[in-house]
Amino acid sequence: QVQLVESGGGLVQAGGSLRLSCAASGRMLGDAAMSWFRQAPGKEREVVSGITWRSGMTYYAEAVKGRFTISRDNAKNTMYLQMNSLKPEDTAVYYCAASLGFGLPNTPRAYDYWGQGTQVTVSS
Repeated sequence: QVQLVESGGGLVQAGGSLRLSCAASGRMLGDAAMSWFRQAPGKEREVVSGITWRSGMTYYAEAVKGRFTISRDNAKNTMYLQMNSLKPEDTAVYYCAASLGFGLPNTPRAYDYWGQGTQVTVSS
Protein backbone atom coordinates (compact mmCIF):
# COMPACT_ATOMS: atom_id res chain seq x y z
CA GLN A 1 0.00 0.00 0.00
CA VAL A 2 1.08 3.56 -0.75
CA GLN A 3 -0.46 6.54 1.01
CA LEU A 4 -0.36 9.91 -0.75
CA VAL A 5 -1.12 13.25 0.86
CA GLU A 6 -1.26 16.46 -1.17
CA SER A 7 -0.82 19.97 0.16
CA GLY A 8 -0.21 23.47 -1.14
CA GLY A 9 -3.40 24.32 -2.95
CA GLY A 10 -5.20 27.61 -2.51
CA LEU A 11 -6.56 30.76 -4.11
CA VAL A 12 -4.25 32.86 -6.27
CA GLN A 13 -4.65 35.61 -8.82
CA ALA A 14 -3.93 35.02 -12.48
CA GLY A 15 -0.21 35.24 -13.12
CA GLY A 16 0.62 34.04 -9.64
CA SER A 17 2.36 30.90 -8.43
CA LEU A 18 1.69 27.94 -6.17
CA ARG A 19 3.71 24.87 -5.23
CA LEU A 20 1.94 21.61 -4.59
CA SER A 21 3.50 18.81 -2.56
CA CYS A 22 2.67 15.12 -2.47
CA ALA A 23 4.08 13.14 0.44
CA ALA A 24 4.24 9.38 -0.07
CA SER A 25 4.43 6.75 2.65
CA GLY A 26 4.09 3.02 2.97
CA ARG A 27 5.46 0.69 0.30
CA MET A 28 8.80 1.62 -1.28
CA LEU A 29 8.27 3.43 -4.55
CA GLY A 30 11.15 1.81 -6.46
CA ASP A 31 10.78 3.03 -10.04
CA ALA A 32 7.15 4.00 -9.66
CA ALA A 33 5.62 6.63 -11.88
CA MET A 34 4.21 9.56 -9.95
CA SER A 35 1.90 12.03 -11.63
CA TRP A 36 -0.27 15.03 -11.04
CA PHE A 37 -3.79 14.97 -12.44
CA ARG A 38 -6.47 17.63 -12.25
CA GLN A 39 -10.21 17.67 -12.54
CA ALA A 40 -12.34 20.75 -13.09
CA PRO A 41 -16.11 20.72 -12.49
CA GLY A 42 -17.92 18.92 -15.28
CA LYS A 43 -14.70 17.77 -16.91
CA GLU A 44 -12.79 14.51 -17.00
CA ARG A 45 -9.68 13.99 -14.94
CA GLU A 46 -6.62 14.85 -17.00
CA VAL A 47 -2.91 14.39 -16.57
CA VAL A 48 -0.86 17.49 -15.84
CA SER A 49 2.65 16.15 -15.34
CA GLY A 50 4.47 13.00 -14.33
CA ILE A 51 7.88 11.80 -13.20
CA THR A 52 9.50 8.41 -12.72
CA TRP A 53 10.74 8.01 -9.20
CA ARG A 54 14.17 6.50 -9.87
CA SER A 55 15.26 7.91 -13.24
CA GLY A 56 13.48 11.27 -13.07
CA MET A 57 12.02 11.07 -16.56
CA THR A 58 9.29 13.70 -16.89
CA TYR A 59 6.14 14.38 -18.89
CA TYR A 60 4.10 17.57 -19.25
CA ALA A 61 0.72 18.18 -20.80
CA GLU A 62 0.85 20.77 -23.57
CA ALA A 63 -1.35 23.14 -21.60
CA VAL A 64 1.25 23.50 -18.82
CA LYS A 65 4.58 23.24 -20.65
CA GLY A 66 6.86 26.13 -19.81
CA ARG A 67 4.75 27.13 -16.78
CA PHE A 68 4.78 24.07 -14.48
CA THR A 69 7.78 22.13 -13.20
CA ILE A 70 7.61 18.70 -11.60
CA SER A 71 10.30 17.43 -9.26
CA ARG A 72 10.84 14.90 -6.52
CA ASP A 73 12.93 14.52 -3.40
CA ASN A 74 13.68 10.83 -3.03
CA ALA A 75 15.04 11.24 0.51
CA LYS A 76 11.77 12.85 1.63
CA ASN A 77 9.52 10.64 -0.52
CA THR A 78 7.88 13.81 -1.74
CA MET A 79 6.89 15.04 -5.19
CA TYR A 80 6.35 18.67 -6.06
CA LEU A 81 4.60 20.68 -8.73
CA GLN A 82 5.76 24.27 -9.10
CA MET A 83 3.04 26.18 -10.93
CA ASN A 84 3.90 29.59 -12.35
CA SER A 85 1.97 32.02 -14.57
CA LEU A 86 -1.27 30.48 -13.42
CA LYS A 87 -4.38 31.01 -15.50
CA PRO A 88 -8.08 30.80 -14.57
CA GLU A 89 -8.32 27.64 -16.69
CA ASP A 90 -5.87 25.96 -14.29
CA THR A 91 -8.60 26.00 -11.65
CA ALA A 92 -9.30 22.42 -10.59
CA VAL A 93 -8.81 19.86 -7.88
CA TYR A 94 -5.28 18.54 -8.23
CA TYR A 95 -4.51 14.92 -7.37
CA CYS A 96 -1.25 13.09 -7.06
CA ALA A 97 -1.14 9.45 -8.07
CA ALA A 98 1.30 6.56 -8.09
CA SER A 99 1.62 3.77 -10.62
CA LEU A 100 3.67 0.69 -9.73
CA GLY A 101 3.58 -0.54 -13.30
CA PHE A 102 6.00 0.06 -16.14
CA GLY A 103 6.82 3.39 -17.73
CA LEU A 104 5.18 6.78 -17.26
CA PRO A 105 1.50 6.41 -18.13
CA ASN A 106 -0.75 9.43 -18.63
CA THR A 107 -4.17 7.84 -18.13
CA PRO A 108 -5.89 7.71 -14.75
CA ARG A 109 -6.76 4.02 -15.01
CA ALA A 110 -3.03 3.14 -15.03
CA TYR A 111 -2.57 4.49 -11.51
CA ASP A 112 -2.90 2.36 -8.42
CA TYR A 113 -2.92 4.89 -5.61
CA TRP A 114 -4.41 8.38 -5.28
CA GLY A 115 -4.29 11.24 -2.85
CA GLN A 116 -7.38 13.03 -1.60
CA GLY A 117 -6.86 16.08 -3.82
CA THR A 118 -6.15 19.74 -3.18
CA GLN A 119 -8.14 22.65 -4.61
CA VAL A 120 -6.40 25.21 -6.80
CA THR A 121 -8.43 28.30 -7.69
CA VAL A 122 -7.07 30.99 -10.01
CA SER A 123 -9.03 34.23 -10.11
CA SER A 124 -9.00 36.53 -13.12
